[in-house]
Amino acid sequence: MNRLAIGRRTALLSGVAAVVAPAVLRAQGEPIRIATLTPLTGAGGPYGPVMAKVAAAVVDEVNAAGGVLGRKVQLVSEDDQTNPDAGVRAARKLIDVDKVSAIMGTWASAVTTAVAPLCWESKTFLCTVSGADSITLLPHQGYLVRTQPNTVLQVTRCGEFLLSLGAKKAYTLVPQTPFAQRSIEVLGETMKKAGGTHGGQIYDDKKTTYRTEVDQTMRFAPDAIFCAGYTPDTIVLLKDLYRAGYKGKIIGQAYAVNQKLIDQIGQNEVVEGVYTYAPSVAEGSTALERVKKMSGLANPDPYTSQVYDHTNMVLMAMAVAKATTGTAIKDNIRKITQGGGKTVDNAVDGLKAIAAGEKVDYTGASGPCDFDDKGDILDCKFRYEQVKAGKATLVKVA
Repeated sequence: MNRLAIGRRTALLSGVAAVVAPAVLRAQGEPIRIATLTPLTGAGGPYGPVMAKVAAAVVDEVNAAGGVLGRKVQLVSEDDQTNPDAGVRAARKLIDVDKVSAIMGTWASAVTTAVAPLCWESKTFLCTVSGADSITLLPHQGYLVRTQPNTVLQVTRCGEFLLSLGAKKAYTLVPQTPFAQRSIEVLGETMKKAGGTHGGQIYDDKKTTYRTEVDQTMRFAPDAIFCAGYTPDTIVLLKDLYRAGYKGKIIGQAYAVNQKLIDQIGQNEVVEGVYTYAPSVAEGSTALERVKKMSGLANPDPYTSQVYDHTNMVLMAMAVAKATTGTAIKDNIRKITQGGGKTVDNAVDGLKAIAAGEKVDYTGASGPCDFDDKGDILDCKFRYEQVKAGKATLVKVA
């Protein structure tokens, strides 16, 4: 090869290097993208905005401390509208356009059920606060964990609480959701084991009155009713039960029987004495104090606390893996939550420990984050409250 040809080849290779090198540098410096997909509107609207806010606060803390693996973290937040179709559209955008490696905070079980296949097919990791048993029975191949207790655990605890109040004849009213039939079955099993009886029915949550369903309930003559819907339909249901003269005990999930419901009903006698329950936050923990500061709330809801945990876990799993893909998160998330090591309750401390070669054991604002092989949280405490004079008052945490 003559000197001119060699010179041309060297120049060509130098030109290619000049183009490729900046591209490589850009790739190395690109932000790590993760996402929240929460209900900013719809039935879950009271919860989604603050869930996303706390996730953003965690990301800001981590970025201020240097990021993950030397890269900044970018959080993309989308609204699932508490609607499966909207959730799928938003998830598709997050996966295909934003190229996120993890989606966190799906709330309604119907939304999570619709979104989960998109995640495992694209190898995007999914953290959820949905409770339907069917979710972790999906063939998600490990690309999913949930910090919310499943339907069996939730409804069993509901039944045990009703029994402790002296209930012997319970009834479940639940809208058509992925957890509907299982809720009826589990409460029935719990009552039967204690010598009680149980009935139930599934209703259409789009109806403007449930008087027909209430009349059928009244014929059963229950001494306790489990209202297992969301806020909009539970408002209508409680009013119809009051008009029908029902005098027994009523319990609902705290995400439905909340202050918004109390204020919208506007008649204290309709909701007075109603019990609520929810997975408890880790009362007294420093992690919960961090969530209070980040959210600006004196009493953060469990979903916000769980999304705080999602964000911390995902970022620490990446650090342990030394990779930022959904598969890296899947393969390493249990290593930072239940593998033993230094106890940490935030990603900043955890990332420092990991960088120093230490093992970490994350316990967060929702409590220990230990998962079984299906991705279910192993256990948690529950918070029971009762509405008195227009406000929810604590009964017990157990």
